Amino acid sequence: MLGLGASGQAAARLLAHEGARVTLLDSGESESLRATAAAMQAEIEGGTVCLGEAALATLETGRFAMGILSPGIDPATPLVRKYLKHNAPETLIGELELSWRLCECPVVAITGTNGKTTTTQLVDRMFNACGVRSAAVGNIGPAFASKVAESAAFDIMTVEVSSFQLERIERFRPVVSVWLNFQPDHLDRYPSLEAYAEAKLRIFENQTPEDFAIIKYGEPLPPPEALKARVITFSAYKRGGDLDLRDGVIHFHGTPVLRMAETHLRGLHNAENLMAALAVGAARGLAFQPMVEALASYKPLPHRCESVRTLRGVDYVNDSKATNLDALEKALLSETRPVVLLAGGKDKGFPFDSLSELVAAKARCVVLIGEMAERIAASWGVHLPCHRAGTLAEAVEIASRQAREGDVVLLSPGTSSFDMFKSYADRGDQFRACVNALK
Repeated sequence: MLGLGASGQAAARLLAHEGARVTLLDSGESESLRATAAAMQAEIEGGTVCLGEAALATLETGRFAMGILSPGIDPATPLVRKYLKHNAPETLIGELELSWRLCECPVVAITGTNGKTTTTQLVDRMFNACGVRSAAVGNIGPAFASKVAESAAFDIMTVEVSSFQLERIERFRPVVSVWLNFQPDHLDRYPSLEAYAEAKLRIFENQTPEDFAIIKYGEPLPPPEALKARVITFSAYKRGGDLDLRDGVIHFHGTPVLRMAETHLRGLHNAENLMAALAVGAARGLAFQPMVEALASYKPLPHRCESVRTLRGVDYVNDSKATNLDALEKALLSETRPVVLLAGGKDKGFPFDSLSELVAAKARCVVLIGEMAERIAASWGVHLPCHRAGTLAEAVEIASRQAREGDVVLLSPGTSSFDMFKSYADRGDQFRACVNALK
């Protein structure tokens, strides 16, 4: 097992349950990782856990029947290269492939640059409300592998899948695949957008004419006739799909099925998440009325255009989950009031130039943090004032001084958080705390 994160631990437990002799390897050696390694060593009888140089040395001396790669481990790392040097490439699969092989119920797989988690939750809620026993797993958490031992008790697994998880599939075949959208992202892992797209497109690879592919209408994908699965299309931006949006109402083949005003979600991007969920239900033969009732009761997760507080007539909104430009763009488009934007974070290898005009049209000013602050300021600073802050607390203070009554202070970074925070959730939690601390 390469990687000792949540997916790696879950896969190791699953393999041990299946009777395998498991070796867990991770090239890291942090204090928290050492504690995790000790706990796993005690838990997995007969297993071996090695970190750092000892993990690399183990790969020099051992041959393995199978290697399982955690999705968070870049295939270019020395740990993976060392495994492939001493073991046949076909023996290395991902946690997603392993879990699918051992799963005893069908799988719905949901991918896309943005909206995966929301749509996965919508589909899972909809299934369970309609009497279809579902578990939401995968990139959303918990790991797919952690639920496989219970899979006989479910009618379906609703799995959020990332490009990282799809890199190492072989036979993985969802009965319904969902392609929400595709935008530039993860160029710190992939050499090109084409390589990123190729990884994501593998979701359709093993489907058959008995399966369904739910795809966004107008996306630059293989045409429906090139896909083996039956296709259902959707779009809130263009007409011509099986599901579309007309005057705030989602239609299926021209018949109105769901009013956006009756849901807790806003924005065209969330209309598409709802469309994708409805399409999954239609593919599985569910009736629209119970689906709509379940979807209308759904409330969005934290860090996704989450209202935090109103202070002196200024609304503070936490959209820390906006870890790429497309998510930032959609957050800005959903706002009708003047914005004071907090953006920036880890340098993921893509420029911010494409949003210059939109930011200038929507924002009063921008407050920038993280590795990308100077690059973004160079791009956007010719259009509007850009302030730099060393910490998120400082950024919130600057934003509060710049905002006027009726404005929105919007944290929508447009990139990931790992330069300054543990995760986007940590960033969002700290933003919420800073906002609530304002006098």
